[in-house]
Amino acid sequence: MKQIIYIPFDHLHRKFGALKDADPKNDVIAFVESARMTTGREWHKERLFFLISSARHFAASLEDEGFTVEYIKAPTTVDGLKTIQKKHKDLPITCAEPSSFKQYDQLKAFGVTFVPNDFFLTPRELFTQWADTQKSYLMENFYRKQRTRLDILMEGKEPVGGSWNFDKENRLPPPKKYEGPKHLEHKRDEIDAEVAKELGHTVTTTWATTRKGALAQMKNFFDNHFGEFGPLEDAMTTDNWALHHSLLSPYINNNLIHPSEVIHAAMKAFNTGKVPIESAEGFIRQVIGWREYVNGMYWFLGPDYRDNNQLKATRKLLPLFTDPNATQMNCIKQTVADINNRAWVHHIPRLMLLSNLALITGTNPQAFLDWMREVFIDASEWVMVPNVIGMGVHADGGQMMTKPYAAGGAYISRMSNYCKGCQYNPKLRTGETACPFTTLYWDFLDRHKDTFAKNHRMSQQVFGLNRLSDLPELRERAQEVLKGLEKGKI
Repeated sequence: MKQIIYIPFDHLHRKFGALKDADPKNDVIAFVESARMTTGREWHKERLFFLISSARHFAASLEDEGFTVEYIKAPTTVDGLKTIQKKHKDLPITCAEPSSFKQYDQLKAFGVTFVPNDFFLTPRELFTQWADTQKSYLMENFYRKQRTRLDILMEGKEPVGGSWNFDKENRLPPPKKYEGPKHLEHKRDEIDAEVAKELGHTVTTTWATTRKGALAQMKNFFDNHFGEFGPLEDAMTTDNWALHHSLLSPYINNNLIHPSEVIHAAMKAFNTGKVPIESAEGFIRQVIGWREYVNGMYWFLGPDYRDNNQLKATRKLLPLFTDPNATQMNCIKQTVADINNRAWVHHIPRLMLLSNLALITGTNPQAFLDWMREVFIDASEWVMVPNVIGMGVHADGGQMMTKPYAAGGAYISRMSNYCKGCQYNPKLRTGETACPFTTLYWDFLDRHKDTFAKNHRMSQQVFGLNRLSDLPELRERAQEVLKGLEKGKI
């Protein structure tokens, strides 16, 4: 049957989704570059460049295969589909289930027929079945179920290495003056140049925009970085912007690479003895555990979940989140500069620096969520809503996480070299040289002590407030810090 197959910009794989059974002789392939997508928000231009150029390259590859491809610009996706449908005698439109509630509802209302979304390893229905049996939605429980179901790193019914996770082995701080193997740089072609010109953007060479380039990135990771990934996955350093992280999340999220391909490569490397179990398990956990869990929770919790604000946080987005010069904190200055340069930092700066700061300053969750969605190259809606609302700022009251990820300067000092040369001392709670993270961590506990006193994972920290002889001074300093952060002076 002749049909129009609509390809969202995160469905860029020939062997999955609606393209899996596509026929070049009969099917018309539709891409819509909507103004709403490109100019509707303050998107990071590196992010836009990556998404648009990847889509145009993919469209060109389908043309080379013999497909009739319609790639158009339009005010909205539906406007674009109307134009394409009119051109092709009102053929029916098919699409794999979209990755967000909003797009799902819009396309369904327009009359698009959906086929199952198989860009994840866990079908939505299967995740719901798991979640419906749980008293609490612990990722660890889901992850173990995944390991067993998919038969990954298993010896019969037992985990390889005798343990389900090796987190304790994977928490090393960065070695001094550590560089490590270089990460790939990607050459730019005519399509890249065209997109960059349209966006008025000087692009980096960090991100590939073709499947060939994405596969080269994957090979480089498994050949040169996989072995050291685990022990250093939580480390942060000024010496190396990515350490041994894979840099694969953008390609998995726009599906230039399918997660099954990543897992296959990881298991191949492990089974040949190239990497230790702590690196293999730590990486695989990210793909079949966290990624699948977050996507499952996005759909399970529903569209209203993003509006949660259980801690009643109302502060406007601080200027330091967009301007690295609006703070004297070395860790934040470095992190935001890296984001502005490449639209990426790894999961620990996102969680323990940016989200932690938003949490302990009482920044409005939706304002922080919007910013995170805009600046990260891999920031799909389904990724960021659970990660920010549930994990990052604990705005859901504990639906996803059993405790807030709040921490003072001691954690940052232990897991990074950011504190070296910084004017703030992570060991101090009060005074002008006290680390704002340390001051605000204790102030956060003080502000929310009634909320967290009965939390078995937080009660000890809350009880620690009773031992602070300088609590009045700390409260006063916290207000000074918050005012200074708002003015871009601290």
